[in-house]
Amino acid sequence: MIRTARLTTGALAASLIAFTLSGCAESAKADPKKLTVSTFGFGADRFEETVIKPFEKKTGIDVTLETGANADRLTKLRVNKNDPTVDVVMISDLFAAMGQKQGLFDKVDPEKVPNMAKIYDFAKSQDGYGPAYTYQLLGMLYRTDKVKQPPTLETLWDAKYKGKVAVPDLSTSAGVPFLQAVSATYGSGPKDTDTGFKKLSDLKPNVLKFFNRSTELVSLLDRGEVEMAPGLDLFAVDPAKAGKPIGWVPFDKGRYVAANTAQIVKGAKNKAGAEKFIDYLLSADVQEKAAASFNDKPVNKDAKVPATITKVSGEAASDPAAAGFTSPDLKYSVEHNDAWVDRFQREVSG
Repeated sequence: MIRTARLTTGALAASLIAFTLSGCAESAKADPKKLTVSTFGFGADRFEETVIKPFEKKTGIDVTLETGANADRLTKLRVNKNDPTVDVVMISDLFAAMGQKQGLFDKVDPEKVPNMAKIYDFAKSQDGYGPAYTYQLLGMLYRTDKVKQPPTLETLWDAKYKGKVAVPDLSTSAGVPFLQAVSATYGSGPKDTDTGFKKLSDLKPNVLKFFNRSTELVSLLDRGEVEMAPGLDLFAVDPAKAGKPIGWVPFDKGRYVAANTAQIVKGAKNKAGAEKFIDYLLSADVQEKAAASFNDKPVNKDAKVPATITKVSGEAASDPAAAGFTSPDLKYSVEHNDAWVDRFQREVSG
């Protein structure tokens, strides 16, 4: 039986207070038939139907599903580090790297997750942590009825789009890759963030909204409040299926992959169940169903990519490396993230 809880900022604050007041509350007893999975809010209903319910039926394990933003869920993991309330966390690669540095995750035994042998190399952690189970591509979402020529990254600064642009906050999956794409386009490379921040500061007159949730971005485009926004290809697929005038195009420079990973929480109450869940998530059959239901591009080599995704993302939907996409330097990003967040708020979004 699935139980779902959405982790809002307010709920997170309440849980932290409760945790602090409870002090040395007794740890929940391990139960091999119960599993708690923390994941994204976007598409959570379809994730339940396509992945969670069949997993419960196959294994007899009851799943509790928590949803929320990357930052909120990572904070909860950190606060509950000594007594985890979650077994598996589905989280973006940057936040996964933060959690690894903070000692929040266990490494994964490939023998316990045999489907890891069937995924692409770019989806495997070089340090032995949880694998990517899907990935997105950074580029530009735009209104095809308003912007007649596919926009480049440079188009964002065109004065005719004043007040018609949305930009990802650094807390989103697209935020740091976008900063590095701007730095690579206008500076000496992705690490030239001084140039990147200067260009983003210059962009402010054109920005209607700095968005921190993907659902917010989709709504802004759907209502026509903005005409373009740097973002991930995933969020153009459903609108394209529905025949809406929203498209996606890759950048010339700064072609970055943003992967979503599945991590086993260190000290998880049901580690064996977590391993079973990740293995299930990586199976070709489940990967194909997830792609068809909520547009998660497969990492299993044997899984087929739906035509609806290829129509939006092109050949990169099945071979991102051949299309020039690479992963950002995550360790470098984690090292500088706090300073970047502070600088973004002071110089760009503030």
